[in-house]
Amino acid sequence: MARGVSMAQVAMAWVLHNPVVSAPIVGATKPRHLADAVAALDVKLTDEEVGSLEEHYTPRLPTYF
Repeated sequence: MARGVSMAQVAMAWVLHNPVVSAPIVGATKPRHLADAVAALDVKLTDEEVGSLEEHYTPRLPTYF
């Protein structure tokens, strides 16, 4: 992404933008993981950016429940 933010911030911003996800799970094992999660709150993805991120995604039904 050309914004100068980390991939982790983009991923968390996408999760926060996605209405299907009600509670993202942040598995921080290093202080920078928490910093990225907090910084993602300020990353607002455009519709074009979301489309680019989701372009190659194929939804699948949950398995192994």
